[in-house]
Amino acid sequence: MAYDEEIIEQIRRRLDRPIVLIGLMGAGKTRTGRQIAQALRLPFTDSDDEIEAAAGMSVSEIFERFGEEYFRDGERRVIQRLLDEGASVIATGGGAVMNEDTAQAIWDNTLSIWIRAELNVMVQRTARRDSRPLLKSGDPEKILAELAGKRYPVYEKADIVVDSHNGPAEAILNQALEKIRNFLNDE
Repeated sequence: MAYDEEIIEQIRRRLDRPIVLIGLMGAGKTRTGRQIAQALRLPFTDSDDEIEAAAGMSVSEIFERFGEEYFRDGERRVIQRLLDEGASVIATGGGAVMNEDTAQAIWDNTLSIWIRAELNVMVQRTARRDSRPLLKSGDPEKILAELAGKRYPVYEKADIVVDSHNGPAEAILNQALEKIRNFLNDE
């Protein structure tokens, strides 16, 4: 993947906190997060993977057995632990910032990026996997639209917005890196 080394070095000189990606499921948080981490030579973590490792079960199983509230509490603890580990790139679950404590920790201690995608793109992407507990209870497009209505006003508090699409991943990465650099330069 090609990116501007000067932009990378400018970011590395100024970055003093974790980069956290927020957004709806299927927006591209994990893919974009991995690419940002690789470009910046930082560790990458997907909070859902960490939750699954800590619980010894999948996110779907946690939802089925204990419910969303239980999951969100575990998610809050995992994200706080990840934030305490210093500069890294963290992709969160789509509902993470709906918990006030988690949201406040992200707004106060990170460079937050909302990965935003068109509804039809997220519907296509989420259809590829059967592991999205919130999409199992009805029409995925309708559910994603309802989630967008509830969550977008919170996501808008992010420091940066990066638009994800089905075009080249490199274009999304370069957009993200340029916006990170510009944000850090303006601080």
